[in-house]
Amino acid sequence: MPFHAIQGHFFCVNYSPDGDTVRFKPDDLNDLDLLDGVPPAVNGRGHVSIRFEAIDALETHFERRHQPLALANAARNAVLEKLGIRDVIWDQNAGNVVSARDGVRGHIVARATDKFGRIIAFVFPGDATQSAEKPLFVEPAHLDGSLNTALLREGLAYPTFYWSLFADLRAHLTKTAVAARTAGLGVYAVDRTNLPTKITSIGTLTDDAVILPKLFRRASVYVANAGAIDGFKTALAQNREPVLDLRDNNFTHFDTFVEEQNQELWMTRRPEELVFDPMPDRPGGEFTVMMNGEADF
Repeated sequence: MPFHAIQGHFFCVNYSPDGDTVRFKPDDLNDLDLLDGVPPAVNGRGHVSIRFEAIDALETHFERRHQPLALANAARNAVLEKLGIRDVIWDQNAGNVVSARDGVRGHIVARATDKFGRIIAFVFPGDATQSAEKPLFVEPAHLDGSLNTALLREGLAYPTFYWSLFADLRAHLTKTAVAARTAGLGVYAVDRTNLPTKITSIGTLTDDAVILPKLFRRASVYVANAGAIDGFKTALAQNREPVLDLRDNNFTHFDTFVEEQNQELWMTRRPEELVFDPMPDRPGGEFTVMMNGEADF
């Protein structure tokens, strides 16, 4: 299935943008009908949420929790700056934008929505070179002008791949991420994803340890419910989250590559070595649902 380049404007006022999501208003809402998946969730302002393809930035707000805010906010601020959104004023909690010079011109390159009705897209400032109706067959080099790649290049986001992304695009983005890691940029100056890290409290996860956001989301939900990290790997195994291991070319589950012992937590694969399943048939926040005893899968 080809991509489509959809033109429009980006907005942040009265929203809580972060390092991998932003609001977008297409010039023509009918262009959204070109996308696969569930119908996009368009609000009363004609805006839809864009989830950046192939990257995951540190969480600024996830179930009232966050990751170390200096880097999380750096990614968020970089998105707004690179889009050309200026004079951003936040509320007193720095969580919601109360005013800004937004409505800036730009476009997205997308194929589909996720199960929440968000558009999964590569995000670009400025106008596209072709109309939405014409199928766009994306070459790896085309991604270099995207904000997705820019955030990877600066080490402000981790690569996080799902099955819907073509292998040649994954490989191109992986090279960008590896270069940032080698240079120790952004999160990679302090990254603990693959290093045993003592998790003594929820504060270790929210304020100290910089780890892959997907691992943070699972671990922080567990610690918030259980009070400690002990038993996390067992719970993760019960969730049976499918992944493709690119190192061994094997289908397995996320817990296979997560170690937890003696209050220490780490992953045994680099983020770019795994391809995740979006699990469209499961409810949103499936690990939270399981931890609350509400799972039915």
